[in-house]
Amino acid sequence: MSSAPPPIPVTVVGLGADGWAGLTTAARSALSSAEVLIGGPRQLDLLPSADCAGERVAWPSPLRPAVPKLMAEHSGRRIAVLASGDPMFYGIGRALAEELGPRSLRVHPHPSSVSYACARLGWPVEDTEVITVVGRPVARLAAALHEGRRVLVLSAGAASPAEIAALLRERGFGPSRMRVLEQLGSEREDAYEGTAAAWDRPPGDPLNVVAVDCRRDPSHAAPRLGATPGLPDAAYEHDGQLTKRHVRAATLCALAPSPGELLWDIGGGSGSIGIEWMRTHPSCRAVAVERVPERAARIGRNAAALGVPGLRVVVGAAPQALAGLPVPDAVFIGGGLTAPGLLDAVWDALAPGGRLVVNTVTLESEAVLAERHRRHGGELVKLAVAHAVPVGGFTGWRQAMPVTQWSVTKPATAARTAPRTTTRTAPPTAGQTAPTPAQTATDEKDQT
Repeated sequence: MSSAPPPIPVTVVGLGADGWAGLTTAARSALSSAEVLIGGPRQLDLLPSADCAGERVAWPSPLRPAVPKLMAEHSGRRIAVLASGDPMFYGIGRALAEELGPRSLRVHPHPSSVSYACARLGWPVEDTEVITVVGRPVARLAAALHEGRRVLVLSAGAASPAEIAALLRERGFGPSRMRVLEQLGSEREDAYEGTAAAWDRPPGDPLNVVAVDCRRDPSHAAPRLGATPGLPDAAYEHDGQLTKRHVRAATLCALAPSPGELLWDIGGGSGSIGIEWMRTHPSCRAVAVERVPERAARIGRNAAALGVPGLRVVVGAAPQALAGLPVPDAVFIGGGLTAPGLLDAVWDALAPGGRLVVNTVTLESEAVLAERHRRHGGELVKLAVAHAVPVGGFTGWRQAMPVTQWSVTKPATAARTAPRTTTRTAPPTAGQTAPTPAQTATDEKDQT
């Protein structure tokens, strides 16, 4: 009995701004022998017709949903996919590897724009932070702004440098030095520079990378933001529904975020817990559930201002609003604890090893936590913070309301209390916001 022939591997070729001239012999051979050439219009135009006779197919927009369809349409033919620079660095290589499997790909990488930029600037690549705004909000840059930090921004087009300069000024980094590097690696390579505070350059070439030497203006009204949880309360727009910074830092410590994990922030208030969860690592995700529409809108504004515009906001009351959400790695409940069925729904939603942290200030909710602590174990603590304030001509302590906190990890043998209703892949339901571009865009640099 004969087995079916193995599928023909898909070749992925990274192109630089220098086009055909910058390719290796192996990459040229792969493109010349391809029956189908798939890429962005700019990339396809870089290939000489005399050497690359295959059928040319331009990526539609949006790109990601088109990947399985195009691969199926041209199955059995020799396919070559064009990528910008290194296909596995914010490129189409990721989507193809996820769709077809790594063994079905033959990747020919090219130096990325980051490698070229660091070579021109004399910046060590390993010490340079990279942010992409291709298909993503420029607000993502805000989370990377720290005094003395070097950041490379992968631009979405000619307008990106001015948008980046505006964000830097708004966030108190107007003195930062900006250098725009265009057409890296090509004969038309160019660069120009200035400070964000004085940036008035007209749009240039759409193929550019922006290098930022971060310098903070000490006189700016925005508070200084560190890299650890416990940002100043003044960093948030709020109506009083805010987990204060010292309790917030202790709460994030108990939640213990790890890269790639998902948090449910229930009773989001101003969104501070979900926002600072996401700021711990670029791959961390969070869903804030808030029943008051005005507060939900405020959470979105805070998330954008603090560099995590990908925070998903669900408008609705828990536990009903939790239906259909992806399974969380951790859950924080900061409000609505006494809602019927909420704790049971959250406990059932957590996978074994998931963490639950609950804060409360009322005696009624504290009694609920004491009962759950007896049932499930974990750690029950009381957090008390006092601030020094003027008392006449002297100074005394003003005690904030003490916070009772229960934190627990769900064991592998935990019993279920109700049918599980959450899934990992369900789309948003009524009352939920749609995913942001940051949640759906993984390879948009290869459309340009």
